[in-house]
Amino acid sequence: MEASCKLRDAFYFVLSKTNDPRHQQSSVMKYLVTSCLLIAAVFAKAQPITTLFEKSGGKETPTYPEIINWWKKLDEKSGKVKMLTMGMSDAGYPLHLVVISNHGDYNFENIRKNNKRVLLINNGIHPGEPDGIDASMLLARDIVVNTYKIPDNIVLAIIPVYNIGGCLNRSADYRVDQNGPEEFGFRGNSQNLDLNRDFIKCDSKEARAFAEIFHLTDPDVFVDNHVSNGADYQHVMTLLTTQHNKLGGVMGAYLLEEFEPALYGLMKQKGYDLVPYVNVWGGSPDNGWPEYWDSPRYASGFAALWQTFAFVPETHMLKPYDQRVRSTYALMQCFIGFTSKNSEKIKQLRQAARHLVKTQAIFPIRWSLDRSGYKEILYKGYASGQKTSEVSGLPRLYYDRNRPYEKNVKIFNYFRATDSVTKPKAYIIPQGWWKVIDLLKINKVQMMPLKRDTVIEVEVYRIDEHKASPRQYEMHHLNSDVKTTVSLQKIAFRKGDYYLPMDQVANRFLTETLEPRGEDSYFSWNFFDAVLGQKEGFSAYAFEDIAADYLKSNPALRNKLEQKRSTDTTFAKSARAQLNFVYENSPWFEPAYLRYPVYRVK
Repeated sequence: MEASCKLRDAFYFVLSKTNDPRHQQSSVMKYLVTSCLLIAAVFAKAQPITTLFEKSGGKETPTYPEIINWWKKLDEKSGKVKMLTMGMSDAGYPLHLVVISNHGDYNFENIRKNNKRVLLINNGIHPGEPDGIDASMLLARDIVVNTYKIPDNIVLAIIPVYNIGGCLNRSADYRVDQNGPEEFGFRGNSQNLDLNRDFIKCDSKEARAFAEIFHLTDPDVFVDNHVSNGADYQHVMTLLTTQHNKLGGVMGAYLLEEFEPALYGLMKQKGYDLVPYVNVWGGSPDNGWPEYWDSPRYASGFAALWQTFAFVPETHMLKPYDQRVRSTYALMQCFIGFTSKNSEKIKQLRQAARHLVKTQAIFPIRWSLDRSGYKEILYKGYASGQKTSEVSGLPRLYYDRNRPYEKNVKIFNYFRATDSVTKPKAYIIPQGWWKVIDLLKINKVQMMPLKRDTVIEVEVYRIDEHKASPRQYEMHHLNSDVKTTVSLQKIAFRKGDYYLPMDQVANRFLTETLEPRGEDSYFSWNFFDAVLGQKEGFSAYAFEDIAADYLKSNPALRNKLEQKRSTDTTFAKSARAQLNFVYENSPWFEPAYLRYPVYRVK
């Protein structure tokens, strides 16, 4: 009615401005064009905001272009929503970040100054698991139309689709044992990488863009939406959390004792029996299971390095798609509600943890399961057993949905540190290792180039032992079971080599990535494998005389050689081995061989 009155008034106004019929005709035409545009705008504003998920009765998920167009339109409709274009993906499309709040502010410096808590929600890291994609659209729409009110102290930062290449690679045939939707994306990205193993090594452009998003938003809570496979059970939603011992300190205790239990209670009120991620494969969960270990290569493990509460919701693949999306929606509301209610506490805990990480002296870098600690939960499963396979004729596992049961089971959710390091004053990385330096830069590590050539006494690691995986894993051959020795040496560094002071928020990230024994260190991901190969050598016939002369002037080395010959018959029979022994104990042997090229300043 208001719009029609405005149109009527405008019509009489343009006619009153002239008595010339030709001018009146022109004015009427302008009025009609304006009217059409205004009517179209009013009509567009009045149109209901819906999703393909709803139109299809919970059976379909939109394509990537449909997803992005939908979010663009929501941005146009509401001042609460702002869609930002972020870094590039391997697929050639940029990642997007949608910021949603009542005040419409998308400047994260202002958001922090105004004491808002930030929830970062990641969707479609595995596009065959699109539940979060659709649930986030429903949640945002409901916020815009005021059927769900987002608290004033909360800002949502949503990545609509993280693995764009996998989302574009769409089929009805992927994830053969998943119950809907009708068509969905592929697990691998455009390089066929599993992006949920890429947060440390950053082989994908997505991971590098994510680091930018993560440090821009500095989320208080991070949620990475997934779908689980594995055992069959009654629960629609399961939850993987950052491992509380690894998160550590006041944050780890709060996660275990308050945050996680509260989520279970809130989901119960919404009609969902939430349980920990069912980490069981090929067997029955009747006897409980160990908590999933989220090392830093995973989303939640990466977030823990930066004092962020992190969660991985995992809906159950065998439940109908409609149920899975609705449960994801409900859980995101629970995250919002708890974070809003406990806003100041979460802020204080993160501040305390960040102060501690700047000052603590010892950092754990490897962990193992401690079965002496556990919690009990009520698990709702299905009876399982063995029957003859119609494929192989051999026994196979099956679950009988006609025989549901409820049972208290143990979740072994305690881990203990098995290796730790004392924090150095600083690390130094020679500028030639630029691939690692680039990864540190995208993670906002504070570092400074040396201003001049200089000699510094540092702790130097030697790689004594390691095992290289025989098969590739996500484009790498992982190094494990690393053993090192350390010595003090004076090393000549060049102007431009990087000095990394260890009094910063990135301390934990640095110890877990730069200490070679770390589970997901850059050495474990074989960024430094070049030091494992010898570059210089000798020609035996030429070195023979040089070695003989060297032994004459170094009787101590001659004694070592004779002693080894007397105790090692294989060595005694090999002229080459003995010549190499002399070479390796001479000044001609290259110092860089097996010397780890990240140095610790005492």
